[in-house]
Amino acid sequence: MAKYANLSADEIRGHRMLVFRRTVAYIVLILVCIICIFPFVMLLVNTTKDTSTLKTTFSLLPGGDFVRNFTNAINETKVAVLHSMFNSLIVAVISCVTSVYIATLTAYGLYAYNFRLKKAAFVFIMVILMVPTQVSALGFVEMMDAWGIKDSFIPLIFPTLASPAVFFFIKQYMESSLPLEIVEAGRIDGGHEFYIFNFVVMPILKPALAVQMIFQFVASWNNYFLPQLLMDNSSENATLPLVVASLQAEAYLTDLGEIYMILGFAIIPLIVVYLCLSKFIIRGVALGSVRVDDNQKTKSACVEIKVGSVRYRIFV
Repeated sequence: MAKYANLSADEIRGHRMLVFRRTVAYIVLILVCIICIFPFVMLLVNTTKDTSTLKTTFSLLPGGDFVRNFTNAINETKVAVLHSMFNSLIVAVISCVTSVYIATLTAYGLYAYNFRLKKAAFVFIMVILMVPTQVSALGFVEMMDAWGIKDSFIPLIFPTLASPAVFFFIKQYMESSLPLEIVEAGRIDGGHEFYIFNFVVMPILKPALAVQMIFQFVASWNNYFLPQLLMDNSSENATLPLVVASLQAEAYLTDLGEIYMILGFAIIPLIVVYLCLSKFIIRGVALGSVRVDDNQKTKSACVEIKVGSVRYRIFV
């Protein structure tokens, strides 16, 4: 009790209560992590077992049939796993890059410029955000059918170009982390607007862009609603969610280990994308590329940018 020797009774009770609350919080967080991770662990473990083992026993220990299940899933002719993964990858990459870029450009236009109907434009975009996808789906499918591009990647990519949710998140991030002085400095140095946007504004928004690219990639990768309306499972352009959904209807595909392996293929790209972009999320999420200059006694935030041949240091 030596550590409590110089503390009053109230301070001791407060310290013990703080320790108790932290302990409870850690226990709850550990339980939540276990609950979230357990299904993925079981999926990976089941990819290493054969059908008879999966039907008769339950164990967290891996089996020895991983290579066989992997080979069967790759060589499966009834379900085009690799082809559908490639289709989903094309759609997801193009969708997440284009949607985030266009949404960021739109948010920048409303943030950095003053014009008439600026507030009305923001309200209009927010109204679109509240419209469910199912409301306009039927008309969209009929329009794509009339244009002759129903069974293609274009109808899966086109709706993502206008993403009000990404626009709103990026605009809020700009208001907290993008000083307009940086934009003005670029204009004074003679930089044109697209140069300032691409090489000054975009690097500052890296953490926010990384978050939204992950969200958009996951949403596009897991999108089942539109592909199910636009194409069938046997289509050459069928995406992975269609193939995964068809597994429950494929009565002739009875190898459970192979099925679990196919399901495992569906989550691998998501993990890879997160690992590639996680460093941008963790690094300076609050201020983006704004950093504190140690030489400033006022502890003001210092942003250093280079436009053309001139280097600027702006304190905000």
